[in-house]
Amino acid sequence: MRILLVDDHEIFREGLRAVLDLKPNCEVVAEAGTVQSAIKAYFTHRPDVTLMDVRLPDGTGVDALEKILVDAPSARILMLTTSDGDEDIHRAMSRGASGYLFKSIPGSQLVEALVAVHEGRCYLPPAVRERLSERAAFEELTRKETEVLGLIAKGLTNKDIARLLGSSEFTIKAHVRNILGKLGVEARTEAAMLAVQRGIISA
Repeated sequence: MRILLVDDHEIFREGLRAVLDLKPNCEVVAEAGTVQSAIKAYFTHRPDVTLMDVRLPDGTGVDALEKILVDAPSARILMLTTSDGDEDIHRAMSRGASGYLFKSIPGSQLVEALVAVHEGRCYLPPAVRERLSERAAFEELTRKETEVLGLIAKGLTNKDIARLLGSSEFTIKAHVRNILGKLGVEARTEAAMLAVQRGIISA
C-alpha cells in the first residue's frame, strides 16, 4: 500500500512515517505540507491512499482533496486531523473523502482504516459518526449567512458588515437573526464561538 502523508508539521509526519514503516504492507512514498505540494506530490507519485490533514498553511485539506479528485476521481483520501468540528467532517465527506480520523487514534486503528480505504470502503469510526449525527440537528447556514458570521467573529457591527457587503443594515440584521436561530444561540459572541468550534468558520 503506497501512502502519501500530508501535514504541515514535519515532526508529526516523521512520527507517522515511523509507525507506518513498521507495517510490512505500508510504504510512505511521499510527504507534503501544503495544499499545492500535496497536489503535486499526488500526481507525481499516484499513491494508493493519501493521509490528509484539514488545516494547511495555504488552504485546507478539503481544498487539496477537491482539486485532486477533479483529475483523479478514484483517488482515495483519508482525512487524519485534530479537527473534530462537525462542519469540517461534513465538508470533507461531502466533497469525496474516503474516511475521517482524529489524530488521537491508536496506530492499529490507523492501519485498519488505511486497509479499508485501500479496499475501496469508507471508514468512519463511531466518534466521527457521532459528530456527523450532531450536525444533523442544526439547520445549515446559507453562503451569505456564513460570510456574515465570519465578519461577526472579527468583531464587526451590523453597520460595518452592511457597508462592507454593500447591503442595508436591515438585511444584515435579518441575516444575524437567522444565524442565531439556526445555531440555537442568543448572542453574537456565542454564535461566533460555536461556529469556530464546529468548523463553520476558521478561528
